[in-house]
Amino acid sequence: MIGLRPTLLAALVLAQPALAQQQPPPPPSTAPSPAQTNPLPTTTAPNPPQDLERSAAPQPEKALTPPAVPPADTRPNAASARPTLVETPGDASDVDEVSLPAKPAAILAGKAKWEEAPQSLRQSFARIEADLAKAGIAPAGRPIAVFTRTDDDGFQYEAMIPVAQAPERAPDGELRFGTTPSGKALRFSHKGSYESIDGTYETLTAYLDAKDIMVQDRFVEEYVTDLADGADDKLEVNIYALTR
Repeated sequence: MIGLRPTLLAALVLAQPALAQQQPPPPPSTAPSPAQTNPLPTTTAPNPPQDLERSAAPQPEKALTPPAVPPADTRPNAASARPTLVETPGDASDVDEVSLPAKPAAILAGKAKWEEAPQSLRQSFARIEADLAKAGIAPAGRPIAVFTRTDDDGFQYEAMIPVAQAPERAPDGELRFGTTPSGKALRFSHKGSYESIDGTYETLTAYLDAKDIMVQDRFVEEYVTDLADGADDKLEVNIYALTR
């Protein structure tokens, strides 16, 4: 349950200092790139024999058929096509050492109780999207939540959506512009419902304890797929623990 997260985060913050020498990151993959599709043949079959009994008059030229337009419900989702902070996807069975870039982002502060987390975050992202649309600014990344303070009852957070470039003047209202969290981090990939995300945080805490790694007293969730509701078992979330 989501309510267990404050206890997990407390254990995370109290982790021992990092070892003086960290294990080097794994070497880059040497797997070959996917094979390219073979080119189409440059020759064609000979013309079929002409039917002498048919009129020799030329046939009217056939109109070209325009390419079919896919139905609206099958077209790629513009939001899902936005890039994540780290280009390579996460693996739910492994922990990745990554470097988070500082990207310009629209930011909206909020707070909620743990049981209201999906709804509150979803509403904050929708407000950011609406304000960006009014200002003519296109989103350039997946939604992010930076949890700045937690307790047994609830949490405070900063909802963020990356943009290509922050405007010189922020729109009127609570929306402001800044940058996403940056620096060395460990990425834990969660695949499943938001209600079951505490299991991933348990793995995160156990890993940090086993490796004697100390992290910052905040954590970052990046929603690779849209945060619909707490029971959506197709949800994918990147959880970043920024190391000290």
